[in-house]
Amino acid sequence: MTMRLRAGLLAAAFAAFAPAAMAQQGTLRVGMAAQDMGRLDPHYAVSTIDRVPMPWMFNGLVRFPPGSIDASAIEPDLAERWESSADGRTWTFHLRRGVRFHGNYGELTADDVVFSLRKAANPQTSAFSGDFRAIQTVEAVDPYTVRIVLQENVPNLLGILTNYAGGFIVSRRAVEERGEEFKRAPIGTGPFALDRITPNQSAEFVANAGYFRGAPQIPRISYRFIPSDASRDLAFQNSELDMNYGRADQTWVTRVRRQQGVTVDVFEPAELAIIHLNVTQPPFDDIRVRQAIAHAVNRPELVRWRGPDTSREGQSVVPRGYQGFSADNGLLPHDVARARALLAEAGHPNGITVRVIHTQLPEMLAAMQVLQQQLRRAGITLDLQVVEHATFHQQIRQNLSPLVYYSAARFPIADIYLTQFFHSRSIVGTPTAVTNFSHCGMADAEIDAARVSTDRAEQARLWAEAQRKLVGAVCGVPLIETLLVFARHDNVDYGYQLRGSMSLGPQITEASRLR
Repeated sequence: MTMRLRAGLLAAAFAAFAPAAMAQQGTLRVGMAAQDMGRLDPHYAVSTIDRVPMPWMFNGLVRFPPGSIDASAIEPDLAERWESSADGRTWTFHLRRGVRFHGNYGELTADDVVFSLRKAANPQTSAFSGDFRAIQTVEAVDPYTVRIVLQENVPNLLGILTNYAGGFIVSRRAVEERGEEFKRAPIGTGPFALDRITPNQSAEFVANAGYFRGAPQIPRISYRFIPSDASRDLAFQNSELDMNYGRADQTWVTRVRRQQGVTVDVFEPAELAIIHLNVTQPPFDDIRVRQAIAHAVNRPELVRWRGPDTSREGQSVVPRGYQGFSADNGLLPHDVARARALLAEAGHPNGITVRVIHTQLPEMLAAMQVLQQQLRRAGITLDLQVVEHATFHQQIRQNLSPLVYYSAARFPIADIYLTQFFHSRSIVGTPTAVTNFSHCGMADAEIDAARVSTDRAEQARLWAEAQRKLVGAVCGVPLIETLLVFARHDNVDYGYQLRGSMSLGPQITEASRLR
């Protein structure tokens, strides 16, 4: 046997053995485009990096079925049943008994739920406090019953109580004992518990053998931080990773799909990228400059760059498919000549330069560089100050960048997106800040009225009017909606069909397994 033939047979044998070897190891290895873990307190987890593992560790009172973001399919989670009053203002949730927190933190009770929801509603302890503004009181009726009273109706109360964002339930005792350390040492009730974090390397999770839905079939998860796309792709190709955070562009998807024994999942919700323009700071306090930005953006080109399998044009300041979305909003078309003329009218015949803080997260940086090139054609130069992702989130909330590129998915209803990004209560730098980087508030009346309306047609009209006002004032310029992409070797069985995930990554449940 020649050396070349022997080498070929060995390589073939290793390729056939690799999936079995990975399954025997008992550790699901997930590659993430990150330098390090951010904050694992679920009420602070705003970045994709932090959000992906949230449902591995935590539960909500209710949940989206794994693999779904269908609000009509919300089902019991920590609450086994619930009922509401005739006027929709009082909700009573009956908890499962015997649900236990990780470690030695005991049984989940109504006291933990009340504490968690109050924490989520407090802007000092949550990034999602605006979602809970309509809640008047949360109280424990008894150890296994929670009553929520609303001061006004909301479009979908169950939506903010799901296993997503502020709806995650934490251990009161763990939060109080661990204080600031809770952000790196969280305690939940989910199928997996955090074991340890090795900075700039990985976060390790272990199966929760006492999980109320049954012990997970996967013993461990290794969530590995590999910021370089090339390095992460090579590790996946060499079977050093079982799952890989993918690049939402056509070339990447097509190339990885050609690999033997690999599945590429493309799923909802699409993250809508918007350029938020601070209307209170020069040069964007002049609407003509904002309009120039809007005309300079070429959305079809962005989709061609990203790819039709993974993206679609942004059409409003609310993502497509959300309840209340309206494309009838006066969105300005791509027109470079008009952009240049508007800049000249505003006193900038030679164009403008804007210093912009932006993340080093590879996918977002690449998108911003494409946008940078588009704006340059109209005489608009973006001077990018690239920082680590956590620093980016910190600094844009301090009004340090007059232009903010922000890509996000939220619960699929217009109210959440409009409130968080365009209501005056959400303006960054204020006591009730969320993610209103534009400082726009001219649609507050419509947003508030739509939230409490029980007339669905009137509610839709109000949401459409809010979008017309915000798009007309160019508070933000919608760019592109990008679907989520993960690749996995065929030895990974999620235990469900992945159509969508509000955590922006595949949920690993008690039913998931390594074959």
